[in-house]
Amino acid sequence: MAYHSGSRAVQDRVGVRELADHVGRSIGDGLRPVAAAFLELQPMLVLGAAEPDSGRVWASLVTGEPGFVRATGPRQISVAGVPRAGDPLAAALAVAETPVGTIALDPRTRRRMRLNGRARPTARGLAVDADQVFSNCPKYLQKRESYETVRRTPGEPLRGSELGAGQQEFVRAADTFFLATVHDHGADASHRGGNPGFVHVDGPSELSWRDYPGNSMFLTLGNLTADPRAGLLFLDWETGAALQLSGTARTEFGPDGTRTVRFTVEAVVHTPGASPLSWSPPEYSPVNPPLP
Repeated sequence: MAYHSGSRAVQDRVGVRELADHVGRSIGDGLRPVAAAFLELQPMLVLGAAEPDSGRVWASLVTGEPGFVRATGPRQISVAGVPRAGDPLAAALAVAETPVGTIALDPRTRRRMRLNGRARPTARGLAVDADQVFSNCPKYLQKRESYETVRRTPGEPLRGSELGAGQQEFVRAADTFFLATVHDHGADASHRGGNPGFVHVDGPSELSWRDYPGNSMFLTLGNLTADPRAGLLFLDWETGAALQLSGTARTEFGPDGTRTVRFTVEAVVHTPGASPLSWSPPEYSPVNPPLP
C-alpha cells in the first residue's frame, strides 16, 4: 500500500482519493533502468531521517562525482559518501536499518526521483534498500544550467535554537528547500520550490509557506498528520552554504481550499561551504505562483 492513514486523511479532506489511487500506481519498490541511469548522473543526493537519540528529524546533503550514487541491484542503491562530520544525521546513518528518505534532484533537467527505504553503513558510505521508488513532475523546480566543483573547506557548523538575522535573510532569499518527514514505518525527503520569498519568516522560530498543488498523493502532508516532526534543508546554490532546521510542522486548511504549512524551529545548524558545488543562476519555473 502506497499510503498510510495520514495521507488518506489529507486526500479525503481535499477530495482527491480517486486521483491519488491512480497516481499512486507509479510508486514501485524497484529501480527501472531509466531511474538507475538518472542516479548515476547526479552530483548530489538529499537524505532525510531521524536522529537516534533526540528523535529530531533532519534533511542532509551528500555530494560526489557523478556515479557516486548508483543502483547495485533492482531494489538497492549504493552511496559512496556520508554526511560531513558534524552533520546532525551522521550518527543516524551509522546505524543499520535506519529508515531514510532520499531525493535526487537535477536542476539542469528539472527532473527528480525519490527513493525511500532503509540505510546501512558500508565501507564506502551507505547502502539503501528500497521500499518506495518514484519520480515527480518538474513543477516548481528551478532550472540551473550547470555547476562546477569548487575546493572548499566546510566552516565550523553554527548551532542554535532559533534563526539569527542573517539566517532569516537566507530563508527569505530561497527559491528551493528540501523537507524531511517520518511516519511509523519509514521516512521521506521531498522538494519545495517557488519564487524567492515563497517561504515566510514569521519570527525567529516560525516559518510558513503555501502548499502549492502537486501530484495529490500528499505523502509529506500525510506524514505530518501522523507525526509532526520535520527537517528543512536550505542551500546557497552559489556558495555551498547549508542551513538545516529541525522542528515540527502543521498544516492549516483555508476555507478557500488553500493550504499553509507552519513550521516551528527547534534546532538550527548553519554550515558555510558545506557543499563543493557552485551552480549557475536559476531560471525560475514558469508555473511558480506569483507572490501575494
